[in-house]
Amino acid sequence: MKTVRFIDLFAGIGGLRLGFEEAFKNAGLKTECVMTSEIKPHALKVLEANFSHDYFVGDISKVKNEKIPDFDFLLGGFPCQPFSAGGKRLGFVDTRGTLFFEIERILAEKKPYGFILENVEGLVKHDLENKKDEEGRTLRVILDKLQLLGYKVSWKILNAADFGLPQERKRIFIVGALSQQVGLSDFPVKKNKIKNILEQGLPPMKSKFADLLLTYFSIEQLHGKSIKDKRGGEDNIHSWDIEFKGSVTKEQTQILNKLFKERRKKQWCAEIGIDWMDGIPLTLEQIKTFHDSPNLKAMLDDLVEKKYLRFEHPKSLVTEHTLFGTKTYRLENKALNPGYNIVSGKLSYEINKVMDPNGIAPTLVATDMARLVVPDGNGLRRMTLREGLRLFGYPEWIKMPVTDDEGFDLLGNTVAVSVVAAVAERLADAYNSSTLSEPRSNQVKSLPVAAL
Repeated sequence: MKTVRFIDLFAGIGGLRLGFEEAFKNAGLKTECVMTSEIKPHALKVLEANFSHDYFVGDISKVKNEKIPDFDFLLGGFPCQPFSAGGKRLGFVDTRGTLFFEIERILAEKKPYGFILENVEGLVKHDLENKKDEEGRTLRVILDKLQLLGYKVSWKILNAADFGLPQERKRIFIVGALSQQVGLSDFPVKKNKIKNILEQGLPPMKSKFADLLLTYFSIEQLHGKSIKDKRGGEDNIHSWDIEFKGSVTKEQTQILNKLFKERRKKQWCAEIGIDWMDGIPLTLEQIKTFHDSPNLKAMLDDLVEKKYLRFEHPKSLVTEHTLFGTKTYRLENKALNPGYNIVSGKLSYEINKVMDPNGIAPTLVATDMARLVVPDGNGLRRMTLREGLRLFGYPEWIKMPVTDDEGFDLLGNTVAVSVVAAVAERLADAYNSSTLSEPRSNQVKSLPVAAL
């Protein structure tokens, strides 16, 4: 049996490797990881505890071509922050964005049979030239460079929720092969619910915040609820709904509920004279236009003292030109009149969301995974690392010799193993059916790129 050799770049905790190995094993192929690259210290602990590594390297940009062994497949979940909605979306302006070019360098030198690349959904429309375009310029640069290397490339946004994992997680997968284009459509849809991955009978969390939630709401009423002050809707609870920061009157609650909506309206930015921003402080006079009361200022100041509101100046948009491009950010403008604004966002409290056992999890990211809780009996508790691993399709034998905070940080940046396995299965079929005896130098160097 031929051994398929692969390298695992930006390996994280090995999710791409696990899915790849599973698919190729099922296709009757033996695999060997001949090089692993990762730099995050607590990720290294997980990798070392679960996998054997003949050749382990750190920063791939410091590894010269001659130090990289020959291989058949490249796996790379290259850093997503440059393209993520949760980051500054600087793309190739951000130095981390240039790590794709390390992938390009290695593919150009080694000419392996194929690759699997994974990134956030935001990569697709990043640096969009025209609103109707299917792809932004950043993705087009990536696809063009892979095409010029002789690969038949396809890409697709795939959702973990369609592959038997109870999590809404959309990611772009970019797949390339020398012999043929690998289709990424028509995967069988498999659904699951959170209750099927939960452990049972674990101790509930003890905290003022959790106790207040259970004082004001039943366990069933909390299913699927988010806790944040800057958004609303039927599935949201505000801190003032449970009087977490202090007592509020019925009228103060009305003011807060109106203010968090009004502060997002574009009309106020036009009136104040700044570019639109999502959540602008409103002055007393502006608030009077939608809630007039003789005691309005006193009630607002009381809410400031209790830290439900903040008294602050609006922020103006600032553009800065650097050697690496142009970036914009917000800066408080003290020349403008200050106003009242909601204080707390979605990461302000120890609980961000209560999972609905009969539903699916939202897209899990490193910044809020530790704030997700699940109902257990008559109480609430944090998700366990084992439950987190199950949400991403990791096998039960995976060990996590790290702290909970480190583990959740790693999980928030990992891949959905079940999705990788499905994608890799298509690549394994292509590999098995290809005529590998044909010299690679004779293969076509300019091939179509498609979203299949």
